[in-house]
Amino acid sequence: MRNSKDIWQLVDARKEAYEALSDRVWAMPEICYTEYRSVAEHTAMLLEEGFRITENAAGIPTAVVGEAGEGGPVIAILGEYDALPGLSQVAGIAEPKELETGAPGHGCGHNMLGSAALLAATAVKNYLTENGLKGRVRYYGCPAEEGGAAKAFMVREGLFKDVDIAITWHPAAINRVDDAKSLANTRMDFTFRGRASHAAAAPHLGRSALDAVELMNVGVNYMREHMPSDARIHYAMLDGGGVAPNVVQALAKVRYAIRARDLPGMKALVARVKKVAEGAALMTETQVEMKVVSAVSNLLGNTPLEQAMQQQLEALGAPPFNAADRKYAAEIQTTLTAEDIASAYERAGVPFKKDTPLCDFIVPFGTRGAPMMGSTDVGDVSWVVPTVQARVATHAIGTPGHSWQITAQGKSGQAKKGMISAAKVMAGVAVNALTDPKLLKAAKADLAARTEASPYECPLPPGIKPLLQPRPASVKA
Repeated sequence: MRNSKDIWQLVDARKEAYEALSDRVWAMPEICYTEYRSVAEHTAMLLEEGFRITENAAGIPTAVVGEAGEGGPVIAILGEYDALPGLSQVAGIAEPKELETGAPGHGCGHNMLGSAALLAATAVKNYLTENGLKGRVRYYGCPAEEGGAAKAFMVREGLFKDVDIAITWHPAAINRVDDAKSLANTRMDFTFRGRASHAAAAPHLGRSALDAVELMNVGVNYMREHMPSDARIHYAMLDGGGVAPNVVQALAKVRYAIRARDLPGMKALVARVKKVAEGAALMTETQVEMKVVSAVSNLLGNTPLEQAMQQQLEALGAPPFNAADRKYAAEIQTTLTAEDIASAYERAGVPFKKDTPLCDFIVPFGTRGAPMMGSTDVGDVSWVVPTVQARVATHAIGTPGHSWQITAQGKSGQAKKGMISAAKVMAGVAVNALTDPKLLKAAKADLAARTEASPYECPLPPGIKPLLQPRPASVKA
């Protein structure tokens, strides 16, 4: 692993700058397609490191691509920096306390995700230069993973057409190669339009859009008994028609997330949900408009790349957590249930370890636990480019995803040690791919075999565009 040790030293040489980047992005949480300040921070780092920059990538103002090197294979390292709504939290404590009332927060660790990915890309760039090697490394700064499907749009626009392999990671509780299991996912808005009237004086003249939404929700809930057990459907009310109960609501809007194990299964489920919406409109004599907001594919694995990543994880070992990290993680665990902690081990497929607040081991290759029931737009990249993803411990075992506890740990010692380890693993895989043509060939053959019977089909309907948000007046262009 001589090459790995060399690249790990290049990661260490720049780690303080990227720990600071992670902290800056943590302090400016921005949600789906509003990441103007975060992308500016990443772009500034790319410029400082000497990358060639493509801003407004795929027509998305908060996406950026940085490239370095010449000729040879193209290695993509994928980063993210979007936050989640309503997860503002004071850092470094073990109790829920908003930093800003109702504000977003980095409750999925994407401040670390993007920073470590850019650090890995920087280390690979420097490795290519120092060793006089042909090859290109590209950092993809990707917004809106949380519900916006930015990578799916980037794939559709051809941003990955010349990429040889793609590498990424995600903050986690357990150190392992991701098992490449996720759900295909469509987000759809259902807007019902009825007729307003006085709810007391002339209720018979009104046609309630809110009633239609409620009937749709009831109908979908009855569907749950009759759909695959690994499918998921969730909804959120976007517009209930107002706060006046004495008005028959003429407009109401609900957003659905519809997930299934693969794209055909998702499409079948979407068709059924649409029928329920049409039935609700029929029952209430309203009209319904259905619009896809975003969509992503399920993940595809890649065995040669996963084996290469496992070698990196095992050679590096678990992040070097210290006593202070373990103490804080133990404090976080006091806010969790025993079920939360047990679930983390079950998902990883490994036995429970007592008195282990932070993961100090690497899950053996091929271990399978409970399949991941979430979704990610990395899935679309994995259908067109051989892709591999690491899970590296940055927070206490049992910490729920999308939680205040992850936000609280986002600037902690364990977070920083985990993200640096992730950068080393990704950079190590990249160097292996750049220096071993057999690995590239095997990875491409694996993808070709997986997609031979079912080629990639973009889950986004023709004509749909990302829900871009305007640049806030307070953010300089």
